Amino acid sequence: MKEAIVKTDFNFPNQKNVYKGKVRDVYNINDEYLAMVVSDRISAFDVVLPKGIPFKGQVLNQIAERFLDATADIVPNWKIATPDPMVTVGHLAEPFMVEMVIRGYLTGHAWREYKAGKRTLCGVPLPEGMVENQKFEKPIITPTTKALEGHDEDISREEILEQGIVSKEDYEALEKYTMELFQRGTEIAAEKGLILVDTKYEFGKKDGKIYLIDEIHTPDSSRYFYIEGYEERLANGEAQKQLSKEFVREWLMENGFQGKEGQEVPEMDEARINQISERYIELYEQIIGEKFVKAEATAVKDRIEKNIEACLKEI
Repeated sequence: MKEAIVKTDFNFPNQKNVYKGKVRDVYNINDEYLAMVVSDRISAFDVVLPKGIPFKGQVLNQIAERFLDATADIVPNWKIATPDPMVTVGHLAEPFMVEMVIRGYLTGHAWREYKAGKRTLCGVPLPEGMVENQKFEKPIITPTTKALEGHDEDISREEILEQGIVSKEDYEALEKYTMELFQRGTEIAAEKGLILVDTKYEFGKKDGKIYLIDEIHTPDSSRYFYIEGYEERLANGEAQKQLSKEFVREWLMENGFQGKEGQEVPEMDEARINQISERYIELYEQIIGEKFVKAEATAVKDRIEKNIEACLKEI
Protein backbone atom coordinates (compact mmCIF):
# COMPACT_ATOMS: atom_id res chain seq x y z
CA MET A 1 0.00 0.00 0.00
CA LYS A 2 1.24 3.48 -0.86
CA GLU A 3 2.18 5.83 1.95
CA ALA A 4 -0.46 8.58 2.18
CA ILE A 5 0.92 12.05 1.39
CA VAL A 6 -0.44 14.34 4.11
CA LYS A 7 2.25 17.04 4.12
CA THR A 8 4.46 18.65 1.49
CA ASP A 9 7.17 21.21 2.03
CA PHE A 10 8.69 22.05 -1.34
CA ASN A 11 10.64 25.12 -2.33
CA PHE A 12 10.45 25.80 -6.07
CA PRO A 13 12.30 28.45 -8.12
CA ASN A 14 10.42 31.81 -8.01
CA GLN A 15 8.10 30.49 -5.29
CA LYS A 16 6.36 33.39 -3.51
CA ASN A 17 4.38 31.49 -0.88
CA VAL A 18 2.41 28.34 -0.21
CA TYR A 19 -1.22 28.05 0.89
CA LYS A 20 -2.18 24.90 2.77
CA GLY A 21 -5.90 24.16 2.64
CA LYS A 22 -7.80 21.28 4.14
CA VAL A 23 -6.75 18.99 1.29
CA ARG A 24 -4.57 20.97 -1.13
CA ASP A 25 -1.10 22.51 -0.88
CA VAL A 26 -0.97 25.38 -3.37
CA TYR A 27 2.42 26.82 -4.36
CA ASN A 28 2.41 30.37 -5.78
CA ILE A 29 5.03 30.68 -8.51
CA ASN A 30 6.00 34.31 -9.18
CA ASP A 31 2.39 35.53 -8.66
CA GLU A 32 1.65 34.10 -12.11
CA TYR A 33 1.17 30.35 -11.79
CA LEU A 34 -0.01 27.87 -9.17
CA ALA A 35 1.28 24.36 -8.57
CA MET A 36 -1.52 22.57 -6.73
CA VAL A 37 -0.67 19.34 -4.93
CA VAL A 38 -3.83 17.38 -4.10
CA SER A 39 -2.73 15.59 -0.93
CA ASP A 40 -4.17 12.42 0.58
CA ARG A 41 -5.60 14.40 3.53
CA ILE A 42 -9.29 13.91 4.11
CA SER A 43 -11.66 16.35 5.78
CA ALA A 44 -15.22 16.08 7.07
CA PHE A 45 -17.30 18.56 9.09
CA ASP A 46 -14.55 21.16 8.35
CA VAL A 47 -12.03 19.02 10.27
CA VAL A 48 -8.95 17.39 8.72
CA LEU A 49 -8.89 13.79 9.92
CA PRO A 50 -5.64 12.60 11.55
CA LYS A 51 -4.69 10.05 8.88
CA GLY A 52 -4.49 10.30 5.11
CA ILE A 53 -6.10 8.03 2.52
CA PRO A 54 -3.71 6.47 -0.03
CA PHE A 55 -4.53 7.37 -3.69
CA LYS A 56 -7.26 9.86 -2.68
CA GLY A 57 -5.24 12.81 -4.01
CA GLN A 58 -4.68 11.05 -7.32
CA VAL A 59 -8.38 10.19 -7.61
CA LEU A 60 -9.52 13.79 -7.02
CA ASN A 61 -6.85 15.35 -9.23
CA GLN A 62 -7.53 13.05 -12.16
CA ILE A 63 -11.33 13.41 -11.97
CA ALA A 64 -10.95 17.21 -11.90
CA GLU A 65 -8.53 17.06 -14.85
CA ARG A 66 -11.05 15.14 -16.96
CA PHE A 67 -13.90 17.52 -16.19
CA LEU A 68 -11.80 20.65 -16.73
CA ASP A 69 -10.89 19.31 -20.18
CA ALA A 70 -14.51 18.30 -20.87
CA THR A 71 -15.83 21.81 -20.11
CA ALA A 72 -13.07 24.04 -21.53
CA ASP A 73 -15.33 25.03 -24.44
CA ILE A 74 -17.84 26.54 -21.98
CA VAL A 75 -15.45 28.68 -19.92
CA PRO A 76 -11.64 28.99 -19.86
CA ASN A 77 -10.13 27.22 -16.87
CA TRP A 78 -6.98 27.63 -14.84
CA LYS A 79 -5.33 24.31 -15.82
CA ILE A 80 -2.17 24.41 -17.93
CA ALA A 81 -0.82 20.91 -17.25
CA THR A 82 -1.08 17.85 -15.01
CA PRO A 83 2.61 16.95 -14.67
CA ASP A 84 1.96 14.37 -11.93
CA PRO A 85 -1.05 12.21 -10.97
CA MET A 86 -1.45 14.34 -7.80
CA VAL A 87 -0.64 17.75 -9.31
CA THR A 88 -2.21 20.40 -11.50
CA VAL A 89 -0.21 23.45 -12.62
CA GLY A 90 -2.16 26.44 -13.88
CA HIS A 91 -2.90 30.15 -13.96
CA LEU A 92 -3.07 32.20 -10.79
CA ALA A 93 -6.35 34.14 -10.97
CA GLU A 94 -7.83 36.55 -8.42
CA PRO A 95 -10.70 34.51 -6.92
CA PHE A 96 -14.21 35.88 -6.66
CA MET A 97 -15.22 35.82 -3.00
CA VAL A 98 -18.29 33.69 -3.61
CA GLU A 99 -18.71 30.01 -4.36
CA MET A 100 -21.36 29.20 -6.94
CA VAL A 101 -23.38 26.32 -5.48
CA ILE A 102 -25.95 24.82 -7.85
CA ARG A 103 -28.61 22.30 -6.87
CA GLY A 104 -30.74 20.12 -9.10
CA TYR A 105 -32.43 18.29 -6.21
CA LEU A 106 -33.74 19.10 -2.73
CA THR A 107 -31.16 17.36 -0.57
CA GLY A 108 -28.43 17.96 2.02
CA HIS A 109 -28.27 21.51 3.38
CA ALA A 110 -31.21 22.62 1.19
CA TRP A 111 -33.43 19.85 2.55
CA ARG A 112 -32.45 20.60 6.16
CA GLU A 113 -33.48 24.24 5.67
CA TYR A 114 -36.71 23.21 3.92
CA LYS A 115 -37.59 20.71 6.63
CA ALA A 116 -37.10 23.48 9.21
CA GLY A 117 -39.86 25.42 7.45
CA LYS A 118 -37.84 27.80 5.26
CA ARG A 119 -39.25 28.41 1.79
CA THR A 120 -36.45 30.55 0.41
CA LEU A 121 -32.79 29.60 0.11
CA CYS A 122 -30.25 32.30 -0.77
CA GLY A 123 -33.15 34.44 -1.98
CA VAL A 124 -34.52 31.67 -4.22
CA PRO A 125 -38.18 30.76 -3.50
CA LEU A 126 -38.86 27.04 -2.94
CA PRO A 127 -42.25 25.52 -3.79
CA GLU A 128 -44.49 23.99 -1.14
CA GLY A 129 -45.04 20.24 -0.87
CA MET A 130 -41.61 18.98 -1.90
CA VAL A 131 -40.02 15.85 -0.44
CA GLU A 132 -36.39 15.00 0.27
CA ASN A 133 -34.30 14.27 -2.85
CA GLN A 134 -37.02 15.51 -5.21
CA LYS A 135 -35.84 17.15 -8.44
CA PHE A 136 -36.35 20.91 -8.80
CA GLU A 137 -38.26 22.05 -11.86
CA LYS A 138 -34.99 23.65 -12.93
CA PRO A 139 -31.64 23.85 -11.09
CA ILE A 140 -31.26 26.65 -8.53
CA ILE A 141 -28.12 28.65 -7.74
CA THR A 142 -27.53 29.10 -3.99
CA PRO A 143 -24.21 30.95 -3.57
CA THR A 144 -22.11 31.04 -0.42
CA THR A 145 -19.56 33.51 0.79
CA LYS A 146 -16.00 32.27 0.49
CA ALA A 147 -14.78 32.35 4.07
CA LEU A 148 -11.02 32.57 4.62
CA GLU A 149 -11.63 31.05 8.03
CA GLY A 150 -14.59 29.19 9.50
CA HIS A 151 -17.75 28.25 7.62
CA ASP A 152 -18.99 29.58 4.29
CA GLU A 153 -22.35 31.35 4.71
CA ASP A 154 -25.41 31.35 2.45
CA ILE A 155 -25.87 34.61 0.55
CA SER A 156 -28.38 35.80 -2.06
CA ARG A 157 -27.71 37.22 -5.52
CA GLU A 158 -29.19 40.54 -4.32
CA GLU A 159 -26.83 40.71 -1.31
CA ILE A 160 -23.80 39.90 -3.48
CA LEU A 161 -24.66 42.81 -5.82
CA GLU A 162 -25.67 45.22 -3.02
CA GLN A 163 -22.44 44.58 -1.13
CA GLY A 164 -20.38 44.90 -4.32
CA ILE A 165 -18.75 41.48 -3.75
CA VAL A 166 -19.04 40.82 -7.50
CA SER A 167 -20.05 43.31 -10.21
CA LYS A 168 -23.42 42.79 -11.94
CA GLU A 169 -21.77 42.04 -15.28
CA ASP A 170 -19.39 39.47 -13.79
CA TYR A 171 -22.09 37.87 -11.63
CA GLU A 172 -24.38 37.38 -14.61
CA ALA A 173 -21.47 35.67 -16.41
CA LEU A 174 -20.85 33.43 -13.36
CA GLU A 175 -24.53 32.42 -13.30
CA LYS A 176 -24.48 31.60 -17.01
CA TYR A 177 -21.28 29.53 -16.71
CA THR A 178 -22.62 27.75 -13.61
CA MET A 179 -25.81 26.66 -15.39
CA GLU A 180 -23.91 25.51 -18.49
CA LEU A 181 -21.27 23.61 -16.50
CA PHE A 182 -23.96 21.88 -14.46
CA GLN A 183 -25.82 20.91 -17.63
CA ARG A 184 -22.63 19.42 -19.13
CA GLY A 185 -21.83 17.61 -15.87
CA THR A 186 -25.39 16.26 -15.78
CA GLU A 187 -25.09 14.89 -19.32
CA ILE A 188 -21.73 13.23 -18.64
CA ALA A 189 -23.03 11.73 -15.37
CA ALA A 190 -26.14 10.34 -17.11
CA GLU A 191 -23.91 8.44 -19.57
CA LYS A 192 -22.39 6.68 -16.53
CA GLY A 193 -25.76 5.86 -14.94
CA LEU A 194 -25.46 8.73 -12.45
CA ILE A 195 -27.37 11.86 -11.46
CA LEU A 196 -25.31 14.99 -10.69
CA VAL A 197 -27.34 16.21 -7.71
CA ASP A 198 -25.51 19.35 -6.64
CA THR A 199 -22.05 20.82 -6.88
CA LYS A 200 -20.04 24.00 -6.46
CA TYR A 201 -17.85 26.01 -8.79
CA GLU A 202 -15.19 28.58 -8.02
CA PHE A 203 -14.16 31.28 -10.45
CA GLY A 204 -11.40 33.85 -10.66
CA LYS A 205 -10.23 36.64 -12.94
CA LYS A 206 -6.89 37.12 -14.66
CA ASP A 207 -6.10 39.92 -17.13
CA GLY A 208 -9.79 40.84 -17.22
CA LYS A 209 -10.87 37.30 -18.18
CA ILE A 210 -12.99 34.94 -16.04
CA TYR A 211 -11.52 31.49 -15.37
CA LEU A 212 -12.99 28.39 -13.75
CA ILE A 213 -10.59 27.50 -10.92
CA ASP A 214 -10.02 24.63 -8.47
CA GLU A 215 -11.59 21.16 -8.80
CA ILE A 216 -14.90 20.38 -10.47
CA HIS A 217 -17.36 17.46 -10.35
CA THR A 218 -15.28 15.42 -7.90
CA PRO A 219 -16.95 13.39 -5.12
CA ASP A 220 -15.53 15.93 -2.63
CA SER A 221 -17.23 18.91 -4.29
CA SER A 222 -20.32 17.22 -5.73
CA ARG A 223 -23.06 14.79 -4.83
CA TYR A 224 -24.13 12.01 -7.18
CA PHE A 225 -27.09 9.61 -7.01
CA TYR A 226 -27.47 6.42 -9.04
CA ILE A 227 -30.16 6.72 -11.74
CA GLU A 228 -31.20 3.10 -11.28
CA GLY A 229 -33.77 2.89 -8.49
CA TYR A 230 -33.94 6.68 -7.97
CA GLU A 231 -37.68 7.02 -8.71
CA GLU A 232 -38.57 3.92 -6.67
CA ARG A 233 -36.59 5.09 -3.63
CA LEU A 234 -38.09 8.58 -3.93
CA ALA A 235 -41.66 7.17 -4.07
CA ASN A 236 -40.99 4.99 -1.02
CA GLY A 237 -39.35 7.79 0.98
CA GLU A 238 -36.08 5.81 1.11
CA ALA A 239 -32.56 7.20 1.20
CA GLN A 240 -30.93 7.48 -2.22
CA LYS A 241 -27.87 5.46 -3.15
CA GLN A 242 -25.14 8.10 -3.19
CA LEU A 243 -21.76 8.45 -4.82
CA SER A 244 -19.94 11.02 -2.69
CA LYS A 245 -17.81 11.13 0.43
CA GLU A 246 -21.02 10.98 2.45
CA PHE A 247 -20.00 7.47 3.56
CA VAL A 248 -17.08 9.01 5.51
CA ARG A 249 -19.41 11.47 7.28
CA GLU A 250 -21.84 8.67 8.09
CA TRP A 251 -19.09 6.53 9.65
CA LEU A 252 -17.95 9.51 11.76
CA MET A 253 -21.51 10.24 12.93
CA GLU A 254 -22.07 6.59 13.83
CA ASN A 255 -18.98 6.92 16.02
CA GLY A 256 -20.16 10.12 17.74
CA PHE A 257 -18.23 12.72 15.74
CA GLN A 258 -19.75 15.71 13.93
CA GLY A 259 -16.90 18.20 14.32
CA LYS A 260 -18.41 19.76 17.44
CA GLU A 261 -16.37 21.04 20.35
CA GLY A 262 -15.25 18.34 22.76
CA GLN A 263 -15.82 15.50 20.28
CA GLU A 264 -12.92 13.25 19.34
CA VAL A 265 -12.25 11.79 15.90
CA PRO A 266 -12.72 8.01 16.09
CA GLU A 267 -9.65 5.81 15.58
CA MET A 268 -8.97 5.08 11.91
CA ASP A 269 -7.24 1.71 11.80
CA GLU A 270 -5.49 0.33 8.72
CA ALA A 271 -8.55 -1.67 7.64
CA ARG A 272 -10.74 1.47 7.76
CA ILE A 273 -8.13 3.50 5.83
CA ASN A 274 -7.87 0.80 3.15
CA GLN A 275 -11.66 0.61 2.92
CA ILE A 276 -11.95 4.38 2.37
CA SER A 277 -9.14 4.25 -0.22
CA GLU A 278 -10.98 1.48 -2.10
CA ARG A 279 -14.22 3.50 -2.01
CA TYR A 280 -12.47 6.52 -3.56
CA ILE A 281 -11.08 4.30 -6.33
CA GLU A 282 -14.59 2.93 -6.88
CA LEU A 283 -15.90 6.52 -7.12
CA TYR A 284 -13.28 7.29 -9.78
CA GLU A 285 -14.15 4.22 -11.85
CA GLN A 286 -17.89 4.96 -11.68
CA ILE A 287 -17.59 8.67 -12.52
CA ILE A 288 -14.91 8.32 -15.22
CA GLY A 289 -16.04 4.93 -16.54
CA GLU A 290 -12.49 3.57 -16.71
CA LYS A 291 -10.22 1.40 -14.57
CA PHE A 292 -8.16 3.39 -12.07
CA VAL A 293 -4.41 3.02 -12.61
CA LYS A 294 -2.47 3.45 -9.37
CA ALA A 295 0.55 5.71 -9.72
CA GLU A 296 4.05 4.60 -8.71
CA ALA A 297 3.89 4.21 -4.93
CA THR A 298 7.53 4.66 -3.88
CA ALA A 299 9.33 7.96 -3.20
CA VAL A 300 6.11 9.82 -4.04
CA LYS A 301 7.25 13.23 -2.72
CA ASP A 302 10.45 13.05 -4.80
CA ARG A 303 8.39 12.17 -7.87
CA ILE A 304 5.98 15.09 -7.27
CA GLU A 305 8.82 17.59 -6.76
CA LYS A 306 10.71 16.46 -9.86
CA ASN A 307 7.58 16.55 -12.05
CA ILE A 308 6.57 20.05 -10.90
CA GLU A 309 10.10 21.41 -11.44
CA ALA A 310 10.22 19.97 -14.98
CA CYS A 311 6.80 21.48 -15.77
CA LEU A 312 7.70 24.94 -14.44
CA LYS A 313 10.76 25.04 -16.71
CA GLU A 314 8.54 24.51 -19.73
CA ILE A 315 5.77 27.06 -19.09
